[in-house]
Amino acid sequence: MNKHIESLHELHKKSRPLFLFNVWDAGTAKIVADNGAEAIATSSWSVAEAQGYADGQIMPFNDLLIIVKNIVRAVDVPVTVDFESGYSEKIDEVRENFSALIKVGISGINFEDQNIPDGGIFGIEEQSARISGLRDVANKLGTNIFINARTDVFLLESNQAKHNDLLENVILRGRAYSKAGASGFFIPGTTDKALIKKVCDAVKIPVNVMDLSDDLDIEAYSKSGVSRVSIGPKSWIDFSQNFKNNTTGLYR
Repeated sequence: MNKHIESLHELHKKSRPLFLFNVWDAGTAKIVADNGAEAIATSSWSVAEAQGYADGQIMPFNDLLIIVKNIVRAVDVPVTVDFESGYSEKIDEVRENFSALIKVGISGINFEDQNIPDGGIFGIEEQSARISGLRDVANKLGTNIFINARTDVFLLESNQAKHNDLLENVILRGRAYSKAGASGFFIPGTTDKALIKKVCDAVKIPVNVMDLSDDLDIEAYSKSGVSRVSIGPKSWIDFSQNFKNNTTGLYR
């Protein structure tokens, strides 16, 4: 029995949102955990880049599985994994991949509705069925894994002025994903506190946001009803930029 799964559920609080500093391997996970993190989260972008791949499920799933296994071994806190859209177009393989992650000791996943090979977004019914399939896998393995259902509706629309027009779609997805078995709802692509509050008020499972800024205000997100804040690939981006700044002129 994974003792950390229920802890991960309990850490999602509007009064004190869970902050996640996203890592890319066992070494960074250990550093973050040793400095007081209550949970560890991976970022697919960071994990892929650290292995020489681009983001978007290009890295073979078995490579990801080895990395995750090492992260779980290295820390004594819940580990939640960026599962993208399942590392396969076939739902049976997605279920198998999810089962493999559960068996190495994860406590949660992010599971997105972006159809990565096609570049669009799965319909609400299809994505709900995919989430339901993952919940079925977890139930059969006797575990209450935290499934953080991510929608990329905001993320794929770079024009922030159009986000209000997308709100109804996002809320419909949050409610449908919750009904399908999701534990949380992840809405990357916006940091608009008023818009986020409308989602939090309408969707009853914990809401997760992503903020890549240097002046992250967790208290403001808490007031909007958010239960979880993550920084996605920001840690990798900052690491890469700092390395570049500190080594300029050393390589010829």
